[in-house]
Amino acid sequence: QVQPVESGGGLVQAGGSLSLSCAASGNIFGINAMGWYRQAPGKQRELVARINKDGNTDYADSVKGRFTISGDNAKNTVDLQMNSLKPEDTAVYYCNVNAFGSVDYWGQGTQVTVSS
Repeated sequence: QVQPVESGGGLVQAGGSLSLSCAASGNIFGINAMGWYRQAPGKQRELVARINKDGNTDYADSVKGRFTISGDNAKNTVDLQMNSLKPEDTAVYYCNVNAFGSVDYWGQGTQVTVSS
């Protein structure tokens, strides 16, 4: 069992920055990618950014140019630097670990609130 543990998040004014970190612990084997998803009230969970074991990254269009994801395969960690935050970035952010391309593990989530 893999357990992603998130840290970071909080409250920030629009235009500010926050960073999120996630470390995967447990029976770590076959990790294909790690990333961040978010879910705002009344909305579906959506991909924010992810990085695979080869270092390739994907970003949601809404965060391109503002957010940067980075990962460390040796430490099984993934970080998300969020700049120029907007009120619409307010959501619960979840760390995701994908193993073997088909098994997903989720963190408990961390709140990010951006005030206008």
